[in-house]
Amino acid sequence: MTKVRVGVVGVGHIGREHARIYSQLPGVEFVGLYDLDGQVAQKVAQRHGVKTFGTAQALAEECDAATISTPTSTHHELGGLFLGLGKHVLIEKPITDNSAQAKALVDLAQTKNLVLQVGHIERFNPALNALEEKLTHPKFIEAHRLSTYPGRSTDIGVVLDLMIHDIDVVLHLVRSPIQSIDSVGTPVLSKGEDIANARIRFENGCVANLTTSRISFEKMRKIRVFQDDAYLSLDYFDQSGVIYRKVDTQIVKENIKVEKDEPLKLELSAFVDCVRSRQSPRVDGRQGAVALDIAMQITEQIAQQNAIKP
Repeated sequence: MTKVRVGVVGVGHIGREHARIYSQLPGVEFVGLYDLDGQVAQKVAQRHGVKTFGTAQALAEECDAATISTPTSTHHELGGLFLGLGKHVLIEKPITDNSAQAKALVDLAQTKNLVLQVGHIERFNPALNALEEKLTHPKFIEAHRLSTYPGRSTDIGVVLDLMIHDIDVVLHLVRSPIQSIDSVGTPVLSKGEDIANARIRFENGCVANLTTSRISFEKMRKIRVFQDDAYLSLDYFDQSGVIYRKVDTQIVKENIKVEKDEPLKLELSAFVDCVRSRQSPRVDGRQGAVALDIAMQITEQIAQQNAIKP
């Protein structure tokens, strides 16, 4: 089996985890990395026995595919660079910071017949896979995603930083056009919103209520789905879940079996497989662009209410 030559652009909090996993994945030759901070790049490169590159283009010229894990404002430029040079790309979420740029990357990947995957990692969480096996017709979905203040990704608000994960998951589960969106939120420690809530109504009658905060004292990533025959509750962190069903006059609780694994490892392995087989990824550029578009609508609603720049 020919190894896929892979590189990483940006080795901050998330990018260094991509580097770690690529260095361990079978069928992958981790060729090296690029980061604006040369000292950080050198430290990560030494850890994995790879070299650093002086520019993103130099890295692109030596790899078949790459992760782009840099600030959102750079995604369009870097994604366009790698795709333009005929390289497959996994770009961390959000795909870009505006819909026009996202469309440009999607069109470029399609024109060049390249894999463009977006890093919506929850789609690879075994807990979500277990939920989908029990899913019928969701009527109401509630998602909570809370974190302590990160000190990073503050160039974007909490909707683009965190809620976009749940937006992508809900769009995937419901698969119905959106009828309306009602959002509220407020900045606390950042320029953009740090707390947000969005209520999304779908044409098939399903309603999703999404709550996100990055100034919480606790960490939480949970989703609850209510459908005709059951109530399902899953925890992304613990990769655990329960299902409640009505049997005769009793409510019966059943643990949902989840085959636990590291979501990022599953995500990167799937990306490499798609590169090798030229198959469409589970979360392609188009889906990433749709999630971004909804996230931008929510962000703009909140900005208008608070008279802050989106």
